Amino acid sequence: QVQLVESGGGLVQAGGSLNLSCAASGFAFTWYTITWYRQAPGRERQLVMSITTNGDTTNIKDSVMGRFTISRDNAKSTAYLQMNNLKPEDTARYYCNARAYGQDYWGQGTQVTVSS
Repeated sequence: QVQLVESGGGLVQAGGSLNLSCAASGFAFTWYTITWYRQAPGRERQLVMSITTNGDTTNIKDSVMGRFTISRDNAKSTAYLQMNNLKPEDTARYYCNARAYGQDYWGQGTQVTVSS
């Protein structure tokens, strides 16, 4: 059974940090590009950033550049999103996506709330 399970969200004050995790199972994680998305209430889902199978960071959303870092540990089938200097506008539900070979997997998301 394919699963992506996000964790690590929570409530944090502006300027704080969170490290989100995306644990994968049921497919060959190593061969999939991983992308973090986010969606705030009443708004469209936004792409935050991606990491390729080679570990290269791509598709970085301008507003998170220099604050967020994406990484992956293929041995643990887990991807991470380190978020520093969080701002209230980063408040959203964060989703992990795995994509390759015409297949597209999503997790259920983890809520991040940044208070001012």
